[in-house]
Formats: sequence, C-alpha cells, structure tokens
Amino acid sequence: MRSLVVGVGAGRGVSADAVLGLVEEALRDAGLPADDVVELATVAAKADEPGLVLAAARLGVPLRSYPAPELARVAVPSPSAAVAARVGTPSVAEAAALAGGGELLVPKRKAAGPGARVTCAVARRRLLNVGPGYTGGETALTARPAPESLDRERP
Repeated sequence: MRSLVVGVGAGRGVSADAVLGLVEEALRDAGLPADDVVELATVAAKADEPGLVLAAARLGVPLRSYPAPELARVAVPSPSAAVAARVGTPSVAEAAALAGGGELLVPKRKAAGPGARVTCAVARRRLLNVGPGYTGGETALTARPAPESLDRERP
C-alpha cells in the first residue's frame, strides 16, 4: 500500500546521493519498502534545492514543500531551536513528513559523517478510500495538496 511520506531537511548544496543514501537507509532499517514512498516533503525554502529535486525524481515521486509557518504548527517529537532559528520552524524532516496527517514511523535521522547535512523522517499517510474496490492508487490525501502547500512536479 503506497502511503509513505519522507520528510527531508537539508543544507544548501546537499547531493541527491546523500539524500537518497539516508532515505534508503532509514527505510531499510525500518523494514519499509521504497516502492511505498509517495512523496518527499520539505520546507518551502528548500523546494528548489537541486539535490532534493533530483532525489525525488530518482525515486519517481513529487517533491512537496510547505511554508515554514505551516510546519511550525505540526507537533513533533524532536524539535530543534537551532533549526527554528535558521529556517523558521523547529522541525523540517518530521514536520514535513507529518504535515499531511498520519503516523510517524521513523523519527528524525541524521546522515553520519563529516559534512553530512541531511535529515529525514518517515510517516505513513492516513488513507481515506481503503475499502471494497480500492486498487492501491491515489487517495484524497495524496491526490490534493494540503492547505497552503506548494507542490513541485517531477522534473
């Protein structure tokens, strides 16, 4: 059932390989299939970050972005004052993963190693139309943007 949203926080200039490496590791460690990812999500200020755009394209999913004030309203287990000071929201990865509703499956993880500037978190989006006749396609939650969100289509 395709319903996973991966929230990603990243520094400027992060590579798609760094993003994908962390995302794939987080999914693998949690026993979650990469094929179930329906989107990458981040803060609007990073929506044009080439490494994020390319990572989403390689996964074959859209990159959705949310304004910082919208992410700041999402309750998360790992808020950061440092992130709030830099970006305007105390969470990017967890808040972006949860912004469309759902359950946090993988809390914020940071890439390891020197110069690693990427975090991710994974949530399972609530599905609305799961019942007789459901074919595993889009749901009302994955087919339309959340309020105030900015969608970026695949390149």
